[in-house]
Amino acid sequence: MKKVFQLTDKTHGPGPLRFCWQTTLGNYLATYGSDNNVHIYDRHGERRDEINLPGSCTGIGWDKDGDTLALICDKSSVVFLWDANSHRKSQVDSGFKDTLTYLLWSKSGPQLAIGTVKGNLLIYNHQTSRKLPILGKHTKKIICGAWSAQNLLALGSEDRTITVSNQDGDTIATTGVRLDPSDIQFSEMKVDERTSSGESTISVIVGKKTLFLYNLDDRDNPIELAFQQRYGSVVAYTWYGDGYIMLGFSNGYFIVISTHMKEIGQELFQARDHKDSLTGIAISLSLNKAASCGDNSIKIHDLSDLKELYAIVNLEEETKGLTGIEWTEDGQLLAIGTQRGFMHVYLTKLPILGDSHGTRLAYLTSLLEVTVVNPIEQEPAVPIAIEVEPTFVALGPYHLAAGMNNRAWFYILSDKDYYSIQTMQAGWWPEKLKDREYLGTINSMCLNADYAAVSFENKVQLHLIQIETEGVGDNEERETRLFPDKESNGKITCHTLTADFLIYGTHNGELMYFFIEDWQFVNEFRHVVGIRRIFSDPSGTRLVFIDDKSDGFVYNPVNDQTLEIPNFSPTIKNVLWENGYNYKGIFVAYDDEKVYSYLYSRETVNGPAVILVGTTKLPYAQQPLMLHNGELVCQTQSGKTTSVHLSTYNFLERPQDLPHPEVRSALQKSILLHQYKEAWMLCQLLNSKEAWLDLAKDAITHADIEFALRVYRHIGEAGMVLSLQKITGIDDRNLLSGHLAMYQEDFNLAQDLFLASSRPITALEMRRDLLHWDQALKLAKTLAPGQIPYISKEYAQQLEFTGDYPNALTHYEKGITSKEQERDHDETCATGVARMSIRIGDIRRGVSMAMKMNNRAVKRDCASILESMKQYSESAQLYERGGYPDKAASVYIRCKNWAKVGELLPQITSPKIHTQYAKAKEADGKYKDAALAYQNAKDWDNVIRIQLDYLKNPEEAVRVVKESGSVEGAKMVAKFFQKLNDYSSAIQFLVMSQCNNDAFQLAQTHNQMEVYADIIGEDASHEDYQSIALYFEGEKNHLLAGKFFLLCEQYQRALKHFLRCPNTRDDSQAIEMAIETVGKCRDDQLAHQLIDYLMGETDGIPKDAKYLFRLYMALKQYREAARTATIIAREEQIAGKHIIMVLVSL
Repeated sequence: MKKVFQLTDKTHGPGPLRFCWQTTLGNYLATYGSDNNVHIYDRHGERRDEINLPGSCTGIGWDKDGDTLALICDKSSVVFLWDANSHRKSQVDSGFKDTLTYLLWSKSGPQLAIGTVKGNLLIYNHQTSRKLPILGKHTKKIICGAWSAQNLLALGSEDRTITVSNQDGDTIATTGVRLDPSDIQFSEMKVDERTSSGESTISVIVGKKTLFLYNLDDRDNPIELAFQQRYGSVVAYTWYGDGYIMLGFSNGYFIVISTHMKEIGQELFQARDHKDSLTGIAISLSLNKAASCGDNSIKIHDLSDLKELYAIVNLEEETKGLTGIEWTEDGQLLAIGTQRGFMHVYLTKLPILGDSHGTRLAYLTSLLEVTVVNPIEQEPAVPIAIEVEPTFVALGPYHLAAGMNNRAWFYILSDKDYYSIQTMQAGWWPEKLKDREYLGTINSMCLNADYAAVSFENKVQLHLIQIETEGVGDNEERETRLFPDKESNGKITCHTLTADFLIYGTHNGELMYFFIEDWQFVNEFRHVVGIRRIFSDPSGTRLVFIDDKSDGFVYNPVNDQTLEIPNFSPTIKNVLWENGYNYKGIFVAYDDEKVYSYLYSRETVNGPAVILVGTTKLPYAQQPLMLHNGELVCQTQSGKTTSVHLSTYNFLERPQDLPHPEVRSALQKSILLHQYKEAWMLCQLLNSKEAWLDLAKDAITHADIEFALRVYRHIGEAGMVLSLQKITGIDDRNLLSGHLAMYQEDFNLAQDLFLASSRPITALEMRRDLLHWDQALKLAKTLAPGQIPYISKEYAQQLEFTGDYPNALTHYEKGITSKEQERDHDETCATGVARMSIRIGDIRRGVSMAMKMNNRAVKRDCASILESMKQYSESAQLYERGGYPDKAASVYIRCKNWAKVGELLPQITSPKIHTQYAKAKEADGKYKDAALAYQNAKDWDNVIRIQLDYLKNPEEAVRVVKESGSVEGAKMVAKFFQKLNDYSSAIQFLVMSQCNNDAFQLAQTHNQMEVYADIIGEDASHEDYQSIALYFEGEKNHLLAGKFFLLCEQYQRALKHFLRCPNTRDDSQAIEMAIETVGKCRDDQLAHQLIDYLMGETDGIPKDAKYLFRLYMALKQYREAARTATIIAREEQIAGKHIIMVLVSL
């Protein structure tokens, strides 16, 4: 906080100093102390008047409008009045003889209440000068009071009663308190539902210890709140917000309580701001701040978060303490009185007043000081003392203007090289050039290098700032001009000034450009409604205006084109253009809460465009002055500037350290703001093709072909590179944009652009390439009538595919050219006509056309359509004429034309048709023909069925079964033989049909197991073999039982049966199979068992040695085999047989 001024003890002498700010305006401060004088100061510390009282001041107060100051003293019954407007002093005689002790102005009316030491009351109406004395309102001295918003007067007295009276002095309520009351206030308690009774609660401090709450709507239930003794006595309190009370205590504490009945008695906040004592508290609702004073310091809290200290002011010299603290109603000034007679006034809130030009700023840093600074070019801050508290500030390249009402002061500025620390320390300040008065109160002012444009009373005056400026000339007409001209009836509502143009808008929608160099209007635009505000970029070639509907538009004076700004808030206060070199076309609009970032692009595929890039939260009570490279410089209420980084910009220091999602987000911002260099770097970090494609698409959207080519080359998109290279030489903007829109698949826009270009036929070519035949046909009618037949054919084919046959027929007919060189094309159209004629029911025409054509395909297609329409006769004829006998026969069958089918049979290759024909012949009882047809269809099962069931020819059936291997046929033959009791044949065919279980059961039932065993062979399962083995085991047929146990690999059981075979002719076979069993199983135990059998140790009959030899061979025991062979040879030799014979027999 900045100290504005200070009063010393010379003002009122030593001792406590008291004061009172002017209500509403806060332009005057009345002070009084130990002397009998009241001094009146303005807000800059200049003494404006002095009132001498005959005694010590006992009461002081301003009326509700701040127009009149009332004073009373202890040695006079007169009320002293001072008029703030005329500075005139007057007196009102109270008529009382007793001492006046208290006065208070009404909040809502002209009434002034004056209390006396004896409890009498005077109500004085300042407007009518009527005095209404009320004697005996109280029995003792009136010491405190308050007016309500409803003009009720509450008074407290040393008689320890509180009275409530109306504006006529009639008592309407009375209540007593236990100790002396002080600091009465009216307010409204916090309730769940707000009532309309207004300020119905009276609060009063009782005995400096408790807070007494008296509700006029509930008079029988007053509330008295006591506080902790460690807090000390209650010094002051104030209501704020929704029924909250802040209280300050003598020991340095302050607390916050709620008056809601659910929360009453609870402390919502408590803090000890001062170590020894607290002497006053104050709240500024306009600042949303609370201040406390005590010891020798002031502490300021934010009401939205009381825990946070906003500021601390230490007054080291005030060792005796402070007396009180008070804010002006607007919160701009804070006054503190001290015990030793000093007063300190601080600036806590400045009017937010400033302007910018380029990168230079001018803003109010004190009530009488404007600071000029260029934070971008590092110019030192230059404070300029202003003669009056300004209501406007204007900044140009070389001048500063400030002023109020109808007067302005101009100051000369220099460039940054002129300012230096040395010159500032030497006491050099910018020079005041002049001051000037205008014909009305100034609303706003704009400056350029030479001229000032001043707005007042719906007019704008353009004049030279310095008459002797070089290069302007001696023409007096160019010194000043008043707008609008007399012939114009427009009222100017806004204006701006660039280096070359004065631009203004009027209430009837006119937007005028006045070219200063030629001293004439060069452009005029009329909007549909009035224009309220305008904001131009420095060159004047881009301008934003807000109309009376609160809609925003971007205006291009080159072609009078306007674009409505999307998502434009109706509460927008101002617009700033980005002045950074790399951020062209960006502007921001802001209201009290948000900053909206927009991008205006003059050249895009869609034409000029404005897009909302994003929003950023604006800090509370800050006003943007300048936007440079995404940094928004804002002015604060404290007379300083802060910077806000817009969320729509990237402020990257080490992007390589960011996680991918943040890099992706940064890339999107770069693309939206057309920062392609930065976007390229981010794409490299992401290394994502999707990111590169997003960048390339944006470049195409904004017609930056060179950059798009660079991106597509980088990612290897050869197709796009070739496509873009083809159009790089196109100068026609619409034609170029059309190609770019086509590449982005916005075909409707591309067509519109192509049609507006110098080569509209491109639109037709695009639609043909896209197979958009409907649009292509419409375009061809005007652009290329000769293309209509060919497009009609293509369109007809598409319509045929989608099922729109009537329109397809129409376009096929339109497609016929009757030109010899277009024979193939015409034939295609004619076949289409034939098909579509059939489709729409004109069968005779379609069939006739198809029959006349040599094209087999058209006959097939038409026949297929007729078949789907159940026109079988015509369909079959077309199939037959087209050389499709199978299809023709199939359709003849459906219409039961068997004669035609029979004629076509030699040509038919489809088994299905032969089968259908066979079924028909079977149904007619022609079984031989049916059997032949089934045979042609290779339907062997039905051939066998016919041979068995109807022709009674089992020999043929058996032959077919054996040749075809039909399983089902074998079953049928088996059943046939079963009926004839030929079980052997039946078993044979059951095995062929893989019905082994049935064959087994049949063999078992009819004692044909040996037959079954012979037939089953070696392809059966182990289960089948085991079943047979078990059967023969039961029949004591050891040879066959052993054989089938061997086949199912149950070697032990097989060997057992082989060794049980009797010594008959089968003995040799049994031994051979036993040897085979042992050879397969390789079981030593079984081998020894067989050897014992062969050696005769089992039955006492040795077997021929050749079996032992064969066993050893099977076991691959070749040494034993050789030894056995030698023994056999010796025995044969003894027997007289030649060894060769033995070996041969072996």
